[in-house]
Amino acid sequence: MNANLRRRYLRDWLMQGLVFLGTAVVLVPLLFILYYVLVQGIGALSPAFFTRPPAPPGEGGGGMLPAIVGSLVVDSLALVLAAVFGIAAGVLLAEYPDHPLNPLLRLVVDVMAGLPAILMGLVAFVVVVKPLGHFSGLSGAVALALLMIPIVTRATEGVLKLIPWELTEAGLALGLPRWRVILSLVLPAARGGILTGLMLALARGAGEAAPLLFTAFGNPYLTFNPLEPMDTLPLKLYVYAISPYEDWHRQAWGAALLLAAAIMAASFLARRTLRR
Repeated sequence: MNANLRRRYLRDWLMQGLVFLGTAVVLVPLLFILYYVLVQGIGALSPAFFTRPPAPPGEGGGGMLPAIVGSLVVDSLALVLAAVFGIAAGVLLAEYPDHPLNPLLRLVVDVMAGLPAILMGLVAFVVVVKPLGHFSGLSGAVALALLMIPIVTRATEGVLKLIPWELTEAGLALGLPRWRVILSLVLPAARGGILTGLMLALARGAGEAAPLLFTAFGNPYLTFNPLEPMDTLPLKLYVYAISPYEDWHRQAWGAALLLAAAIMAASFLARRTLRR
C-alpha cells in the first residue's frame, strides 16, 4: 500500500470516527433524558391517571383525564387547520411557481418557521381570544396550527415537486381543469409525503405549553367543547412541575412520559409512512 492510499484510508477512518462521535454526543444525552423520564414517570401511570380528574391542591390521587381529552381535542383541531392552510400553501408554491403571491408567501412561511412558540400564543390571543372575550380550546388550536403550518407547507411543496410533470400533462390532455388534476391526480400521488409532514407537524406542536398559556388557559374539569377553556398535557405538566406538592410532581413526570411516548409514536408513523 503506497503512502497516498494510506493517507486516504486514514482520512476515511478519521471522518467515520468523527461521525460516530457526533452521533454519540447527540444520542447519549437524549437516551439519558428518555431513561430518566421513564424511570420517574412509570410509577404515575395507573388506571386513575387516565380516568380521573385532578385532585384538589394538596390532596393526593387524582388523574389527568381532562388534560388527556383536551390534548386530543386541541391537537386534532390544530392539525386540521394546519392541513387546510399548509397543504393549500404548498400546492400554490409547487404547482404555480410563477404566481405573484409566491415571494410573499415564502417570506411569511420562513418567518413563521423561525418565530418562538410563545409569540404564536400572543398572536392567537389577539386574533381569537380578544374577539371571543374568553379563553378557549379553539384559540389554543389556532396557536398550535400557526406552529404546524410552515412544516406542512414545506413538506407539501417538497413532495409535490417530486411528482413527475407527465402525470399533470396526462390529466390536462384529457381535458381536465388544472384544479381537478391537482386534486384527483397530483395530491393522491403525493399523499405519503404529505402525511409524513402532517405527522411531523403534530409532533412539533403536541408538546408546546407556552402558546397555550395565553389561549387554552387550562380547565380542571372535563369538557369536549372547544369554545371553553381546556386543559392539555403540556399545560398541566408546566403547572404541576412548578407546584410545591410532591404528588403533583409525580404526576408531572407521568404526563412527561405520556407526551414523550405520543411524540415518538407520531415520529415513527411519519417515518413508516415516508418509507411506504
